[in-house]
Amino acid sequence: MAATRSRVAHLIKQLQRAACQCPTHCHTHYQAPGLSPPGKTTEYAFEMAVSNIRYGAGVTKEVGMDLQNMGAKNVCLMTDKNLSKLPPVQTVMDSLTKNSINFKVYDNVRVEPTDGSFMEAIEFAKKGAFDAYVAVGGGSTMDTCKAANLYASSPHSDFLDYVNAPIGKGKPVSVPLKPLIAVPTTSGTGSETTGVAIFDYEDLKVKTGIASRAIKPTLGLIDPLHTLHMPNRVVANSGFDVLCHALESYTALPYHMRTPCPSNPMIRPAYQGSNPISDIWAVHALRIVAKYLKRAVRNADDLEARSNMHLASAFAGIGFGNAGVHLCHGMSYPISGLVKTYKAKEYDVDHPLVPHGLSVVLTSPAVFTFTAQMSPERHLRSAEILGADTHTARISDAGPILADTLRKFLFGLDVDDGLAAIGYSKTDIPALVKGTLPQEKIP
Repeated sequence: MAATRSRVAHLIKQLQRAACQCPTHCHTHYQAPGLSPPGKTTEYAFEMAVSNIRYGAGVTKEVGMDLQNMGAKNVCLMTDKNLSKLPPVQTVMDSLTKNSINFKVYDNVRVEPTDGSFMEAIEFAKKGAFDAYVAVGGGSTMDTCKAANLYASSPHSDFLDYVNAPIGKGKPVSVPLKPLIAVPTTSGTGSETTGVAIFDYEDLKVKTGIASRAIKPTLGLIDPLHTLHMPNRVVANSGFDVLCHALESYTALPYHMRTPCPSNPMIRPAYQGSNPISDIWAVHALRIVAKYLKRAVRNADDLEARSNMHLASAFAGIGFGNAGVHLCHGMSYPISGLVKTYKAKEYDVDHPLVPHGLSVVLTSPAVFTFTAQMSPERHLRSAEILGADTHTARISDAGPILADTLRKFLFGLDVDDGLAAIGYSKTDIPALVKGTLPQEKIP
């Protein structure tokens, strides 16, 4: 623990001493895509990784056949206590039973998981000696299941071995994992497509995670029927996550400007920067959000809108799962991790909670005002997709235009009005900054 604190303190001191060399203020690192001149250390390649995806109303019923086809004999079904009583989990259990799959249920997943809740799930997985996993739920469940699979497959590893630096050691995953089928019941995280698992590290009161292609699900079953069980505020807050995944991955530092260039393909990070393939998914997801999110929030029976948002979540997941996200997400982790008494409406939890999507989107107008200097054309294009008239816009106004467009869009969805609305004040700024600085693996 002392070593962890030392690493974090060292990083903070480095950041405080350093002159600003961020891409917004420094353009000395630019080079043509795909070229890495002799003597340069910038990246020259990107790699796309994504889970297999199956989409369709009712596909959850196929999960038992999938596990049978995989030869699974002893399956771990992970979910949370609320979902364990709802149709999505029952549908999975019926399919497993029908196809003679032996399984055990772990329903103690924590909404917004912590290192402690991860370790409880990991212990359950280790004792169960499972040969396959099924995660039914939102990002919290899917991320918890990824971690359980990883550490049960690497039983002698310390918990911090695979956690992102500087909080953890950030070791590459070299052990084979068991098959994992993800059945998302929310339309936000895109975790069914990504090799990322996020949690609260309670000792430091910050969020961090594990990022490795090795932990991505084997298969994501995207069943739009599950979205009909989401309360309106859950739809809104998970939709905010899709919005920011798309915006951040599209405006992330381009892959060919990233440093250092990895010495081995194995250590090329999951988050590599914006690239021509991730751009396609991000922009398409943003278009769907612009068209369908408000409808999905306002009408629980609008299957078309909710189905499209379910797809948008996966599309944005493919984008950010390879490009990465940046400041909105990096700043969101202390916002949710340092929560005092705020409890989001329509979330049945027994602890203070700022939903992930809400914590991400609250800073978005300020963030994109700042980052627009780096790629103003992309910021203007994003604003146009979200409804702004940009025909006479000046490049120098890209940031304020996108920020104003976001505010209008978000207020139309009854978003909480800034950090003060969820319990923070000016006196909390130093703690929020301190919690943001260790997020070097997020941008």
